[in-house]
Amino acid sequence: MPHDTAVTTAADRAPIELVLDAARWAPSGDNTQPWRFERLGDDAALLHGHDTREHCVYDLDGRPSQVAIGALIETAAIAASAHGWRLDASRQPGPDERPTYRLQLVADAGVAPDPLAAVIEQRSVQRKPFRRTPLDAAQRQALEASVGAGHAVRWIEGGARRAMAGLLFRSARLRLTTPEAWRVHRDIIEWGARYSRDRVPDQALGANPLVLPAMRFALADWKRVQFANRFLAGTWMPRIEMDLLPALGCAAHFVILAPEPPLSVQANVAGGRAMQRLWLTATALGLQLQPEMTPLIFARYAREGRPFSATPGAAEAAAEVAAGFERIAGADALARGVFVGRVGLGVPARSRSLRRDLAQLFVNRPDSAR
Repeated sequence: MPHDTAVTTAADRAPIELVLDAARWAPSGDNTQPWRFERLGDDAALLHGHDTREHCVYDLDGRPSQVAIGALIETAAIAASAHGWRLDASRQPGPDERPTYRLQLVADAGVAPDPLAAVIEQRSVQRKPFRRTPLDAAQRQALEASVGAGHAVRWIEGGARRAMAGLLFRSARLRLTTPEAWRVHRDIIEWGARYSRDRVPDQALGANPLVLPAMRFALADWKRVQFANRFLAGTWMPRIEMDLLPALGCAAHFVILAPEPPLSVQANVAGGRAMQRLWLTATALGLQLQPEMTPLIFARYAREGRPFSATPGAAEAAAEVAAGFERIAGADALARGVFVGRVGLGVPARSRSLRRDLAQLFVNRPDSAR
């Protein structure tokens, strides 16, 4: 796996830079990296978060971006522990659309190095099918314990796994037949790439390499997508290859449940911290993982009666997804779910998203990307 070139040698870097350099490897939807940093000194920084709700149909109320910010904070805390530092993260006044946190490092002899620090950069998304070998008792226990006392893991396996695969197959149609989703896909894919610093490389999509050129051609223009969908059965192949088969090929699907419906920034950030610990724990166990957030997001649009597309039939399709998700995962999973995914044994991804260089993420540097 390629590594970013360090801004300076580790010995010359401030503690907060060492920690943030690791924290930036936290996952975010479509590799949006909804964070920038403002250095306050050698041991403190402001985390300037933002969401993409205005232009991304998947970022409902900014919740997925807030979960990503929580994952970054948890990653920073894990990285800090490796140096004997405690990370104190405190929310600062400001709008929910742009949450700001002060990150303060505190030397603490009572902090033990977190073993998950060793897999921070190794963690990645694998979109291809895994083995169907069930999780053993030790793996399940470790994953369930990883989210902490306030959150819980609900497993979807056995016959329910097949039902979940069918649900993902149906919900994928919304992704492929609505212009609101098409705009997101058009913008977040880096074509002809094995790695990408600020998007998702096409080789990591899980699609057959032979069909990638056709996908690239179609996604460049909405009218081409409509033509392919109408006359060439354009949704069937990607839904089978990228949704149905991977969903069938896993040990289990799972939902991370918050103690209460996560309706605040703080609740979603806490959910993101739990999610990142589970994902890193899975990585440490040699397991692969893929997020499966689309059913939860479209189900919430439907249950809250909120329009998300002008496409005829989209609202009805979302209502069917909501009903299916409730049947499979439980009605409380729709209300309390913060993350949905699949997990299992599999080969590590050969292609993946990287991250912007740390220097680009500082807003108080002349070379920063805003």
